[in-house]
Amino acid sequence: MNIPFLDNWRKRHGGDTGASPAAAGDDQEGVVELLSECELLRARAQRNGLQLDDSPASLEALDQLPPRWRDDPEELPWFGNDAGLYLGTVIVRTVPGAVWQIWPGGHPVVRLPSGREIQVVEAGLDWAATGAPELSQVYGEADEG
Repeated sequence: MNIPFLDNWRKRHGGDTGASPAAAGDDQEGVVELLSECELLRARAQRNGLQLDDSPASLEALDQLPPRWRDDPEELPWFGNDAGLYLGTVIVRTVPGAVWQIWPGGHPVVRLPSGREIQVVEAGLDWAATGAPELSQVYGEADEG
């Protein structure tokens, strides 16, 4: 999913806005903080008694939530986007060597130490729309390398 505000953020922090991917480089923690906000997802989780603590266990708990967001076709893509960004946040914060990679146009992916990239936003959108793959499953595959 395109996140246009990232272009402005990258310009302020010396990031590339050209045709090649821009690694977060020296400001990886700034990127993590920016992408970890996920306000809609966090609000819905809290409403269901779930505190998102950026842990793999919280992904398992999200997988168990009743998918009420599917009742609102306007909210579904935003919720799915947040779910993907949250998944990426958990991976980056708990899998050693995993980092955010920002593609032109603001498309965030997670790059594992092996070089493999995980399209976390797409995974979040699929999960929000269909329940599969589960967020915890995507995390498990990332944690294995």
